[in-house]
Amino acid sequence: RAEATAKLKDLAATRTELGSKKKEVQGKLAEARQLLNTLTAQEKQQLAAAEQTRATRGTERVSMGKITPGSGHAGAAFSAAQSKIGSPYDYGHNGPSTFDCSGLTSWAYAQANVSIPRTSEAQANIGQRIYSQNQLQVGDLVFFYGDLHHVGLYAGKGMVLHAPHSGAFVRYESMGNMPYQFGVRV
Repeated sequence: RAEATAKLKDLAATRTELGSKKKEVQGKLAEARQLLNTLTAQEKQQLAAAEQTRATRGTERVSMGKITPGSGHAGAAFSAAQSKIGSPYDYGHNGPSTFDCSGLTSWAYAQANVSIPRTSEAQANIGQRIYSQNQLQVGDLVFFYGDLHHVGLYAGKGMVLHAPHSGAFVRYESMGNMPYQFGVRV
């Protein structure tokens, strides 16, 4: 009974926290919509064209040359993720045909028989942290943005293999395009 009571309290706390985060996200969405409504028709067309260019950039398979995997599991995870290049981004999905960023990484590691948490924030708390980009190995998890809301797999040569955002596809991209925080070796 005591264990059940403790779990109910944890659940209530989690529910409260999720409600707070939902309100925060809804507020940001409302601000974005309000800002979007201030744009002229020409500005909206330019924005749509720029987004279409970003969404389709890098959907083709990029030759990265010879890639030496960092470890057996990391190499297997990276190979699995490579097989999904061109798959569409879909928030909350972890394959096998659509992915969000952490869905791709958790799916890829599952193909290597390694279970990792589902969210980028939880994935940031496993394994060995690597702060220097020059110490990263192919297949290491790499995290971006201060709140760690984005994760991908290090591809070597300063590149990340990831599922970037809505409207985009799994692709390679320069790590310099996002604020790198650290890597994790699983």
